[in-house]
Amino acid sequence: MVENYLRATGFYHVSKIGVIRGFHPLLATLVERWRPETHTFVLPVGEVTVTLEDVAYIFGLPIDGEAVSGWTDSSGDFVQSQSHAIFGREPEVSSSSKSYIKLGWVRRVRDAEPLDTEDSVRRYVRCHIFCLFGSTLFTDKSTAYAHAKYLPLLRDFDRIHTYSWGSACLAHLYRALCRASRFDTKEMDGPLNLLFVWAWERMPCIAPVPRNTLPPAEIPVAKRWSHSARTTAWSSNIVVTFMHHIDYMQEVNIYGSCEFYFQILTLRF
Repeated sequence: MVENYLRATGFYHVSKIGVIRGFHPLLATLVERWRPETHTFVLPVGEVTVTLEDVAYIFGLPIDGEAVSGWTDSSGDFVQSQSHAIFGREPEVSSSSKSYIKLGWVRRVRDAEPLDTEDSVRRYVRCHIFCLFGSTLFTDKSTAYAHAKYLPLLRDFDRIHTYSWGSACLAHLYRALCRASRFDTKEMDGPLNLLFVWAWERMPCIAPVPRNTLPPAEIPVAKRWSHSARTTAWSSNIVVTFMHHIDYMQEVNIYGSCEFYFQILTLRF
């Protein structure tokens, strides 16, 4: 019942991704290679970066359409009115910032929906998409909240699919990498699942397991990395180890399957 509505919004594929465990030494290695001036990773084999095609391939998000933009209103009236329109009730917000809505509360609202009417199903899907914003696409360092500024983009259900959510996700990743590359920054937020899966697919030498031991790749390819095992030897790697692997890497893997290109074109058109 919900699947068809998720497909209509463009969020069905990304909803299929399970838990992907990151690894701080690998993240630190990638950030060290990032150059804000060009938005690329500088590697011995050349400069590479995460592209819109990667976002479509890894997350299955739409990459064509209108820009994800709007106003940011932090007032209590704005948060209350938008929350009533989307969730049907007053929200639970962060104690430090009233503009951030608790994802735990949103999940409880979602799971309480009876799904006996179209309005109920649509409210369930809006709640689910908002949770994806805070946990996967536009995450902050806590992954426990999402900003209320995205709520107006969910009000018109029939227009949700018209936005280029993949472009917004990629822009968020670029900004997060640029911030993390500053000398005084100790942590990084953003769509880290996108970054890790991109690195493992493009650079198998730093992946936790060989790709041929994983399920066959299909969109969203991030799904096959969810809940994946990792060896003790890989988990003991430090930043210097990953740097060594990258320094001696001879090429970056590219997506050459016609089947994947067809799936991406299907997502776009």
